[in-house]
Amino acid sequence: MKSRYYIPLMALTLLFFTFPICFMALVSLKGQADITTGHVFPSTLFWQNYPDAFDSIALDKYLRNSAIVATCGACLTLLIAVPATHGIVRYGVGEKWLPSVILGSYVAPPIVALFPLFFLLRNMGLVNTHVGLILVYGVMNLPVAFWLLSSFVRRLPVELEEAARVDGISYFRRLRSIVIPLLMPGIASTGIICLILSYNEFLFASFLARSADTQTVPIGLSLFQGDRQLRFGQMAVASLAAMVPVYVLAVFFQRWLVGGLTKGIGK
Repeated sequence: MKSRYYIPLMALTLLFFTFPICFMALVSLKGQADITTGHVFPSTLFWQNYPDAFDSIALDKYLRNSAIVATCGACLTLLIAVPATHGIVRYGVGEKWLPSVILGSYVAPPIVALFPLFFLLRNMGLVNTHVGLILVYGVMNLPVAFWLLSSFVRRLPVELEEAARVDGISYFRRLRSIVIPLLMPGIASTGIICLILSYNEFLFASFLARSADTQTVPIGLSLFQGDRQLRFGQMAVASLAAMVPVYVLAVFFQRWLVGGLTKGIGK
């Protein structure tokens, strides 16, 4: 393909991926009359949607709850997944069946685990708490973390670990001093992906978080319902506000995310 086609092709690709966001921004500036008529551009800019969106629901609280449970859930996932993946891949722990069980658990629909988790957390007194959601998200994303981290572990030079083992260095010290620093690109990219998955999760949060003190952004977005019609303008404002932290995170960690995922392609 000639170079003169690169710029139009890139422009079309950029338009394709940014059109939903631009359209949502336009909807956030429409009054209910413009939304009902279906006009693409608002006849008048209705800025009142922005303060109304934050006044209708506790959007700032939902954003804070999502940030807490998603960040802590991703950290819990990494805390379990990094040593577990290293032990399975490097030392063949449960090599014949454990990887299949871990990845197979992600195939089942999440609703299958909903009621057992609800009763388990209720008996522990963790329903409608941040801790309960953090535990659920931390365990829920383990198959994804194992799948992403396994290719990174296979690429690590085994000679460094063997030399440290010969020198009498313990396993956890080798893990802390050698494995984790070399795995940092994979850990960063995996952590960001698990954080985004937890941030966007709706099903478990709708059952396990019952009050505004623990409910997350996806639950808050579902509350934009009037008596007769949906408040699309306010919903668009809330959706844009919910997207901003994820986009900022992706841009800030772009080098880690892209570089980690491309280097993590298994042999």
